[in-house]
Amino acid sequence: MNFGKIDILKNELDKLRPLPAAAVRNLEQVYRVEWTYNSNAIEGNTLTLLETKLVLEEGLTIGGKKLSEHFEVVNHSEAINYVQDVVNRNMELTEYVIKSIHHLVLKNIDDENAGRYRMINVLISGSEHIPPNFSVLAEKMEQLIQWYDEHKDKLHPVELAAEFQFRFVYIHPFSDGNGRTARLLMNLILMKYGFPPAIVKAANDARLRYYETLELASMGENLKPFVQLIAECVEDSLKKYIGAVK
Repeated sequence: MNFGKIDILKNELDKLRPLPAAAVRNLEQVYRVEWTYNSNAIEGNTLTLLETKLVLEEGLTIGGKKLSEHFEVVNHSEAINYVQDVVNRNMELTEYVIKSIHHLVLKNIDDENAGRYRMINVLISGSEHIPPNFSVLAEKMEQLIQWYDEHKDKLHPVELAAEFQFRFVYIHPFSDGNGRTARLLMNLILMKYGFPPAIVKAANDARLRYYETLELASMGENLKPFVQLIAECVEDSLKKYIGAVK
């Protein structure tokens, strides 16, 4: 794949560094709300963008909405904090980091399974892909980290992040919360390489395309449409960041 356009935008953003502190704070606030809203909405959370903002920034409880939906918002925001910490401290991507992110995503919602690989076999609704047997998960996750370590200096960061996300979802290591964790991990990788977080949109068409390209990769082993989708999300973020600080 050609990432020429993304590389040009990334160079442009790098030339603007160090970014103005006030602009960075504002971008991080906006992106935290958007990223949290979209990632949760993809999984069926019914809180709107504005409601998500009110829960995050004002600590409000929205009438008529489930408590678990509020936890999903607060948890996702805490998981973003952790991802930023991993990036800032230049920590390695390990199984411990993956489990820690998942633990934050599911705490107070499913404490028994938060941060623990599934002990059951699962089917994914709407997908023909059958994830691996739970008995091989430890091995599969070890192989995933190995794959990452072998490819992190060889692949373009966008391709690396997109393919890692796909490989993680394919393994489906947790009983719940895989999608949110996968997108947090994708952005952890992008942020490690100095990219802003890429937001996969939850609007009907975008959500459908996200699932369709993942399914295509899972069943037909054609990863290109999925990588292309992520590349478009990255491009969009770069343009927004550049626009905000120029």
